[in-house]
Order: sequence, then C-alpha cells, then structure tokens
Amino acid sequence: MTTEEKLQHFYAFSMESACREAEQILSEYKTTLNAQFESHKEVKLAEADQQLNDQINKAKREINKTLSAEQLNIRRLLSGKEREMKHQLFDEVRTKLMVFKTASTDQYLEFLCKKITEAQTFAGTDAMTIYIDPSDAALAESITARTGITPTISNEIFLGGMRAVIHSKNILIDNSFTTLLQEAKDNFTFEFGESGLAEQLKTFDQLEKKINEIINLSKGLNNI
Repeated sequence: MTTEEKLQHFYAFSMESACREAEQILSEYKTTLNAQFESHKEVKLAEADQQLNDQINKAKREINKTLSAEQLNIRRLLSGKEREMKHQLFDEVRTKLMVFKTASTDQYLEFLCKKITEAQTFAGTDAMTIYIDPSDAALAESITARTGITPTISNEIFLGGMRAVIHSKNILIDNSFTTLLQEAKDNFTFEFGESGLAEQLKTFDQLEKKINEIINLSKGLNNI
C-alpha cells in the first residue's frame, strides 16, 4: 500500500470515527433536550392547571360572594314584607275585635263575667282586684249585678277583656285583649311548604280558639 493509499485510508477511518462520535453526541444531546422539554412541558402544564384552578376557584368565590349577598338581600326584603303583612293581619284582627265588642255587647259582657268568675274561683278567699278597660266603664254595673264583684276602671288602656290581681300572692291574671293579641302576634310566623302550611294552620287554629273565647265566631264575625 502506497503512502497515498495509507493516507486515504486513515482519512476515511478518521472521518467515519468522527461521524459516529458526532452522531452519538448529537443523539445524546437530542435525548437530553427532549427530556428537558418534557420536564419543562410538565412544569408549564402543571402551572397552567394551577392557574386555571386558581381562576376557577376565584370565580367560584366571587359567585358565592355575590349569591350570598343576594340571598341576604332577599331575606331582608322578605323579612320586611313579612313584618308588614303580619302588622296588617293583626290590625285587621284588632279591628274585628273592637267592632264585635261594640256590636255584640251582650256576648262580650258574658265573656267578661265568665273570666271574672274564673278568676274569683282561682283566688278563693284571697283578696282580688278586677280591672276592666276604661272603654268598658259603662258595663261595670252589669258586671257587678252578674258576678257580685265591683270592677275597678284601669288607668291603663288594654282595649278590652279583664285583668285580675291577687295581692297576697302577687299574681296577675291577664285576659286583656292587648295581651291576647300580643301573644298571638309574637307566636305567629309565616311558613311555606306542606309542613309549614300545617304549622300555619295550627297557629291559626290556636288564635281562633283564643279569639273564640271572646267572640262567638259563628254569630259575631259573620255579622261584621
């Protein structure tokens, strides 16, 4: 083999070796770059997912905040309307009681005497003062004639009914219209739905029962 052929062979071998080494380096570099890219892609995707979740959670919080504020506003409006309707309802009940009281004096007098007699039975031999509303002063003589008790005209207006005080036991028997209406009003609530309706009817039944002690609904309210 001539020198020139030897050089040509060495050159070819060197080039082949260099190419293989370059290809190996490039392959390893490509593998490293691909690994870095995948790692970078995973990080960025995770960051994107986190940002998306953060935005979704932020949007949910904003929505919940808005809904809570609106629910609070609705409850406030509903509560105000319920108070207004409740006030109107018991104004009507109060008016009917007052109309009945003046239009059905005999029945009202019978109610007063019944309550006074019940209080007298409860007091027994203990001293007791019976109070009637100033508007019922004209009924005092009739009450005395029927019960044997002379009622005291109260300085406090309580619309109707009677109050009795047993002094020795510091007991107040309160069958005044004011207390009746206030207790009914305090215990009254507007309820909705089937269970709420049942409670509502129960409340009306209790109110009707108490008012029925004062006025005979079948004879009184139907004539108003």
